[in-house]
Amino acid sequence: MANKQSDFEYKKYFNDHSYRNKKKSKSRFSKKTKLILALIISLFVIAFGIFVISGLPSLEQLENPRPQLASKVFTSDGELLGQFYIQNRIETKIDSLPPYVANALISTEDRDFYNHWGVDLGRVFKAIIKDVFTFSREGASTITQQLAKNLYHFKVKDENIFQTGVRKIREWITAVQIEKTFTKREILQMYLNVSYFGKSAYGVESAAHVYFNENGKQLTLPQAAMIIALLKSPEYYDPVRHMANAVRRRNLVMHNMVTNHLLSKTDYEKYKAEPIVLASEKIGGNQTIAPYFMEYVRQQMVAMSEKYGYDLYRDGLNIYTSLDSRMQKIANKAAADHLKKYQALFNKDWNWKKHQALLDNILDRAIRDNSLYHAASNPDAKAQVYNQLKFDPAFVDSVKKAATTIQVGFVVIDPTNGQIRAMVGGANQDFGRGLNHVSGIRRQAGSSFKPFAYTVAIDNGYFPAYTLLNQKFNYNGWSPDNFETNEYGGYITLRQALAHSINVIAGRLTISNMAPPSQVVKYAHKMGIESPLDAVPSIALGTSEVSPLEMTSAYGTFPDKGIHVDPISILKIEDRNGILIDKFVPDYQEAISPQTASIMVSMMEDVINYGTGAGVRRYFQYPCAGKTGTTQNYSDAWFVGYTPNLVAGVWVGFDDHRIKFTSSYGQGASAALPIWAMFMENAYKTLNLPVQYFQMASGIDTVAFCKTTMDDGDTRLATKYCPVTVTDIINANNLPPKCNIHGGNGVIKKEEKKGDSGW
Repeated sequence: MANKQSDFEYKKYFNDHSYRNKKKSKSRFSKKTKLILALIISLFVIAFGIFVISGLPSLEQLENPRPQLASKVFTSDGELLGQFYIQNRIETKIDSLPPYVANALISTEDRDFYNHWGVDLGRVFKAIIKDVFTFSREGASTITQQLAKNLYHFKVKDENIFQTGVRKIREWITAVQIEKTFTKREILQMYLNVSYFGKSAYGVESAAHVYFNENGKQLTLPQAAMIIALLKSPEYYDPVRHMANAVRRRNLVMHNMVTNHLLSKTDYEKYKAEPIVLASEKIGGNQTIAPYFMEYVRQQMVAMSEKYGYDLYRDGLNIYTSLDSRMQKIANKAAADHLKKYQALFNKDWNWKKHQALLDNILDRAIRDNSLYHAASNPDAKAQVYNQLKFDPAFVDSVKKAATTIQVGFVVIDPTNGQIRAMVGGANQDFGRGLNHVSGIRRQAGSSFKPFAYTVAIDNGYFPAYTLLNQKFNYNGWSPDNFETNEYGGYITLRQALAHSINVIAGRLTISNMAPPSQVVKYAHKMGIESPLDAVPSIALGTSEVSPLEMTSAYGTFPDKGIHVDPISILKIEDRNGILIDKFVPDYQEAISPQTASIMVSMMEDVINYGTGAGVRRYFQYPCAGKTGTTQNYSDAWFVGYTPNLVAGVWVGFDDHRIKFTSSYGQGASAALPIWAMFMENAYKTLNLPVQYFQMASGIDTVAFCKTTMDDGDTRLATKYCPVTVTDIINANNLPPKCNIHGGNGVIKKEEKKGDSGW
């Protein structure tokens, strides 16, 4: 039957023309179809190849990979203060790391690292077999492939099967290119610098700082193993949230090192028993001892970025600042200790029931600023949110607490070069993006502004023993009061008036030609006050608003012999390779004469020796000078003072002007001065700062020596401790306290100088 059918087909093919053409047509169509299909497949392969290649990094990128690097901020004493980053990455050299860091990595992630060319085909095949037959996922990526993925950000999340395949091919091609371009050691170095270790830490150096507060070179073997363990899953093996998981994975890493003959069994048994001891439970984020200073530096760096063409968050800059980490820690503690005591004192005395209208106003503003209120889509929804928050006890309590939190602005500056040594910008020292109460506020300075008026009077030829009538006056309706009713009566010297902060005398300076308001404004601006000032008689009492930073900077003019130096925080900037971008020096200018500065120092020493600043001596016994300040109704408390080495200013108050201290404990001498004094006492003692004495400028006649009887009855020569100038007059009525080892006494007429036996 088959043969007959074949014969029939054969005869029909040769005898039937149409049948023969039909067969030929079918044959030709079949070949054409194959050709088209082949062409389509070829085009698809080419297009797919182009698609794959288009997502690969360029040759230049391979040869010069530029990961996002954190910019590092350093203190003047060489400590890492903090970083600015999108990805918290610090670059390090592999030679600076202990060898067991790389050994742990290779043992855990890629044991054949030194034997493959970027892709381990044997490992890929084994992983496929295991995935198919055990329904589990087996990783087959080499260290080089992982580097390719991390370095060039190949997409991983939310992939479908096709995208995963494309990514893998790109990783393989890039891994081979990386192997051709770099040595194995360079690949390890790049991998350790770009990998993510959790807690915003990119790179092993950042991870060492975040988890252990150590440099990479200081890591122990168990610490290194824990960090390498995080590569598998920074969340699951997070030592803060999942300590048991972290220990188990760390020990597995070390066991892998034993299997790879890179760690002895004896050492493994010893190390696996060690607990993981972290630097702090507050791990993660940008922890720093000076958050407000960091933000102050950040704002300046951003402002300069266009000029210098850098990216603060990606270029890995090295920023060297003036801050002294040791002083900052002392400043933090002084402020925190004092505010803790003072907050409790205020809370005990403050009663919201007496200030219900104020509370209603504060609550209304807080509710309208709340995100839930803003998110409400219509008036009815807003009203519902408003009422919900208004009667929510937790919300109301949080608003009350925020409103009555005592805030602080405290800054320490070297008066000789303007370098900021410490900055406490607020009560919350863990947060630096809030209002900086050193540079970001302007408040009335109260009596702490008086030295500028006295400076003008001294420069105009008046002297510390010049006397004025201490009685109330009325000048075009302005009649300032002294703080105490018993502070009036008779004549008083300028020295004593400044020491005791007599308002009437400060007012008499500005209503006379001794210190005209316009001249006070001019001098204050020359000395460093940048805020606009009102040239009115009350300027001597500090009615114009200024910032704590500019007040402190201006006070630095006194110990610096009349030279004002602008405050500075950034000393130099380098790029990621240590190449200098720029260095910075402050502006200097002679604001007042050295002689005027010396006389003002002598007068302001007596503020502390026997005046409103005498509380300093409960803490600090070295030569110093300064001035207290208190504004009306105890709204703002100030103390600004200096030694020959340092000038520091303290402001204490509330963000809302309507919240005030309730009684005299809100004076500058009580609310602000202790922070200054505790800082100075601890800074000098802890840091062994040199004890120096204020030196009188040349041109001021001084008594060669004097004798003083100390409290213990001992009489000793005190030449350098008791500067005495011709501009003071000592008589029975206004004799200043006897000079002592820590400060100058008054100043006497040259012809009144007594003999060696004393005054």
